[in-house]
Amino acid sequence: MRGHNLRYAVNLSILFTELDLLDRPAAAKAAGFDAVEFWWPFSTATPRATEVNAFVAAITDADVRLVGLNFFAGDLAAGERGVVSLPRRVDEFKAGVDLAVEIGRVLHCPAFNALYGNRIDAASASEQDAVALGALRYAAKAVADIGATVLLEPVSGIPSYPLRTAADVITVLDNVGAPNIGLLADLYHLAVNGDDVAEAITKHTDRIAHVQIADAPGRGEPGSGDLPLDDWLEALAANGYDGYVAAEYKPTVRSTDSFGWVGSTRMSANTVEE
Repeated sequence: MRGHNLRYAVNLSILFTELDLLDRPAAAKAAGFDAVEFWWPFSTATPRATEVNAFVAAITDADVRLVGLNFFAGDLAAGERGVVSLPRRVDEFKAGVDLAVEIGRVLHCPAFNALYGNRIDAASASEQDAVALGALRYAAKAVADIGATVLLEPVSGIPSYPLRTAADVITVLDNVGAPNIGLLADLYHLAVNGDDVAEAITKHTDRIAHVQIADAPGRGEPGSGDLPLDDWLEALAANGYDGYVAAEYKPTVRSTDSFGWVGSTRMSANTVEE
């Protein structure tokens, strides 16, 4: 990657999957990354304390910084994409938020991603949106206690997921009205959904709180497809974005062999004042 000094992180729920989850932070460190992120690493919103402690220890022992964590988002393998807007799962979401805040307090995590949830037959779109509004306000207030930000992202590949473009997310952010909620600009999802990524960057850089990348087609590492990721990252940096860029891709080779795109511009997370 050329023309910017943005800091890279690696998503350890989609990379290094050849290893057990708790071994991945050390592998990321060995590969040269000081910053990592995860999807919700547990099967339920309220896992056992031993599971939580083991997760925290794996990150601490590897000497990496957790810069992003998804809230509990349901069963991703079964096609669920969050519970934020699901009326019958509000208490489950809030319990997951409370635990995420405690993990974030220990690990100094600055950002938490809330997957909105698919449209369901059991509730109208307006009812789901009202539920989501309350849930996101709850999450924003909760993470504010540790100085963190809630993220909301467009997602591709699931027709029933209602947030497809940057503008879709911005509308929700405006309705929530919290100062610590921002757009997670996953450049892959935006591109494959047909959004104008360059225009979204021009219009919304000031609302972007986190960035993720993968190439398309295929969702592989940068260079495996034909997206102009360099151009988009340069534009983000030129517009004032100075947060993390997380590698959230499915490597076409072994994870450790997929980082040739990084080059010399990666900066250590440890060079940033916390």
